[in-house]
Amino acid sequence: LQVYAIISLQLLVTVGIIAVFTFVPGGPGSRRVAWLTHIVSLCSAVFLVTYLVLACCQGPRRRFPWNIILLSIFTLAMGLMTGTIASMYQTNAVLIAMLITAIVAITVTIFCFQTKVDFTSCPGLFCVLGIVVMVTGIVTAIVLSFRYVPWLHMLYAAIGAIAFTLFLAYDTQLVLGNRKNTLSPEEYIYGALTIYTDIIYIFTFILQIVGRD
Repeated sequence: LQVYAIISLQLLVTVGIIAVFTFVPGGPGSRRVAWLTHIVSLCSAVFLVTYLVLACCQGPRRRFPWNIILLSIFTLAMGLMTGTIASMYQTNAVLIAMLITAIVAITVTIFCFQTKVDFTSCPGLFCVLGIVVMVTGIVTAIVLSFRYVPWLHMLYAAIGAIAFTLFLAYDTQLVLGNRKNTLSPEEYIYGALTIYTDIIYIFTFILQIVGRD
C-alpha cells in the first residue's frame, strides 16, 4: 500500500504537469521555442542522475528524508520531460494515450494479483529484453536521424510498449511478494521508482503510436 500511495502521488503530479503543457491555453506547450529543448536536456540529466542514485545506491534510497527528496526531484524531472513530449502531439492523442496506459496498468496489476505465472523467476529473460529495447532504440535513432521511416518508428514504439508492459508485470510481482524473488519492505522507494518509470514509458510509447500523424 505504501508503494502504491507513492506511485499515485507521482502519477498525479505527472498528469498535472502534462495537463499544463497540453491543455492550458498559452501554456508552455503552446510555444515551440528553444527553451523547451533546454528543459528536456536539463530534465534528462536530472532524471538520469537521480535514477542512478536511487537504483544503485542502497543508502540514499533507504534513508529518510533523502529518499523522498530524491524521488520528488526524479518525479518532477520525469514529469517535465513527459509534459514536453506530450506537448508535441495533438490533445486527442494525449488523452487516448493516457486512457490506454491507465487500462494497461490496471489490467497488469489485476493480472499479477490473480495469475500463478511467476515473472520474477526469470530475471535473465527480462535483462535480455531490456538489451533488445536498448539496441533497437539506438538503431532506430541512428536511422531516423538521417531519414524518417514511419514503419521503423512504429515498430520501435510497439516493441517498447510491449517490453515495458512486461517490465511492469515483473516489477509489480516484485512489490506484491509471494514469488520467487521479492522486494524487501524497506525498498518501497525502489518499488515505486520502477513501477512509476514503467508506466511513464508505456505512456510515451503508446503516445508515439496513437499520435503518429
